[in-house]
Order: sequence, then C-alpha cells, then structure tokens
Amino acid sequence: AVVSTQSGHYGREDLLYIMPAYHSKFNDEESPMIGNIAFLPLRTTVKGPAPRTDSEEDIIDETLNYFKANVFFKNYEIKGTSDRLMIYLTLYATDCIVKLQKSPSKNQAMKDMYSLAISRFSLPGEAGFPLNSVYARPQGGEVEKMRSYLTQCRQELGQRMVEKVFGDSDKPSKWWTCFSRRKFMDKTLTPLGQHI
Repeated sequence: AVVSTQSGHYGREDLLYIMPAYHSKFNDEESPMIGNIAFLPLRTTVKGPAPRTDSEEDIIDETLNYFKANVFFKNYEIKGTSDRLMIYLTLYATDCIVKLQKSPSKNQAMKDMYSLAISRFSLPGEAGFPLNSVYARPQGGEVEKMRSYLTQCRQELGQRMVEKVFGDSDKPSKWWTCFSRRKFMDKTLTPLGQHI
C-alpha cells in the first residue's frame, strides 16, 4: 500500500511504503479447530494428535520462513484460524531463540528445545496466556487435545529451529540470535519474572 503525505503530489520523498505482515496460506483452507486455533497437519515424527502430512511446507515451515519479517510487527491483523496458530508459534520461536543463544553446543540445544517444549505452559483462557482477548478458551475435551497439539508443535518447531540456528556448526548463528530481544506484537509466552 502506498500512502501520500498532505502535499497532494506523489513525488518520491512524499511516499511512505507500508510493508504488510505475512499471513498463513492455510487460512484459505477449511480445517478443523481446537478453540479458535486451526488444527493443521504437520510434517513430523513427533508423537501427538496432529494428522501427518507429506506436503513440502506445513505451518511450522511457514512460521520459520516468515519469522524474521513478522517478528518486527507490533500489530497483526488476524485473517483466519491459521494466523492464530502462526502467532502462537512465532511467539514460541522467540522463546526458542532466547534459549538457543545460551546453548553451548548443537547437541545440548536439542535437549534444551525438548525441555522447553514439554515444560508447563498456559493455554488460552488461563491467566498466563498473553493474548486471551483474541483466543477462545478450549472447552471440555478440547483442553487436553489443545495442550497435546501445541506440545507437538512446540517440539517440532524446536527441532527445526536448532537446524536453522546451528546448521552444521556447534555454535548458534548470530543472524538468528540477534532476534532474541524482539517481541512479536510486544508479547511473550514467558510469564513475567520467569526466565527461559
């Protein structure tokens, strides 16, 4: 989108370019939900309730591919249930980077990601969840299904994040760790006062 200043002229110095955030392509697909989060298939070997897919890109790939661009946004328009999952995974990816920058080796990083993924976390509707205003509280049997699904997503994202951040090296890439202080939408999944 192009926005003009009040001059009425469209000279080069008068234009302001607004970069839009990236949204999930899975918003266009009909998918089941848990609460109001899309329940999407994953390309994974991690045990959990998510259906398996062989497609080249799943929601985790999409989140990691758009992470470096989306993390700069303080506001994010939710265009569908898949965007809610992408928001959650982007916030979790930031937590992963904070943890990975402290990992002394790639092997230890894998262990750290597993520990972080299975650690206690808040679901929508619970006190520690950062975006309760736009996420629906899971009802009845959905609570355990959502916890299991998000744990599976967290484990898979953590494994892929280690590969991106470490690559073939035994040290984390500064081109990823430099994002550890960024807060997507000015939020974090880590409760105030708790350290990762």
